[in-house]
Amino acid sequence: MSFAPVLHSEWLKIRTMRSLVVGLGAVVLVTAAFSALAGADGSGDAGVDFDPLFTAFFGVNFGQIAAITFGAQAVSAEFQGGALRVSLTAVPRRGRWFAAKAAAVGLPALAVGLLTGCVTLAVGKAVLGDRADGVSWGEGLRAVAGCAIYLALMALFAAGLTALLRSGVTTLSILIPFLLLVSFVVGDMSGNAADFLPDRAGQVVLHESWDGLLGPWAGLAVTAVWTSAALLAGWWSVHRRDA
Repeated sequence: MSFAPVLHSEWLKIRTMRSLVVGLGAVVLVTAAFSALAGADGSGDAGVDFDPLFTAFFGVNFGQIAAITFGAQAVSAEFQGGALRVSLTAVPRRGRWFAAKAAAVGLPALAVGLLTGCVTLAVGKAVLGDRADGVSWGEGLRAVAGCAIYLALMALFAAGLTALLRSGVTTLSILIPFLLLVSFVVGDMSGNAADFLPDRAGQVVLHESWDGLLGPWAGLAVTAVWTSAALLAGWWSVHRRDA
C-alpha cells in the first residue's frame, strides 16, 4: 500500500473521533481566551520588560496543553482494544504507518495553529489597544507563523512520546506539569541552559525582543530537534515492540 491511502486512513481516524476534533478546536479557544485575559490584566504594562507581542500570544502557554493532548490522544487510541494490531495488519510496513500517523497529527495541528495565531494576534491587539502600537506587521506575521509551527511541533512531540510510552495518560502526566511548572522553575534556576528546553526555545518566536542565546528561528529549530528525537523514539518503539 502506498503512502497516500495510509495517510488518508489515518486522517479519517482523527476526523471521526469527536474528542480529537474538540481538542483541535480547544487549541484556538483556549489560546485566544488566555491571551485576552493577559491583555486585559495590564498589571505588567508599566514595567521596562513589557513585551506587547508576547502578551498578545500569552495564551499559547495554555493552548499548547490542548495541542499536546490532541497529539497524545491521536496515538494512544492505537493502544486500546488491539487497534494497533489491526492497523499494522492493514499496513505491515510499520515505518510507513508511523510516518502517516505523524503526518495526520502534524498537518491539522499546523493548520489549526495558523488559525490560532491569526485569531490570537487579532484578539490580543484589540484588547491591548494602543499598548500594541509598537508591534509591526512583520513581527505579527512572524509570531503567527511561529505559533503555527510551535503548536504543531508540540503536538508531534507528544505523539512521539506516546508511541514510546504507549500511554497517553503517562505522556500527559509528564508533559503538562513540565510545561506549566517545571520549565519555569528550571528556567529561573539554570540561567541560559533553560533556553534549550523545548517550550522555552520554541516560544522565543512569540517575543518582540529576546535576551537569550537563541533567536526566533533558532529556537524553533531546537524545539524541532526535541520533536524529532521523540518521533524517532516512538518509531523505534513501534518498529521493535510487539503490537
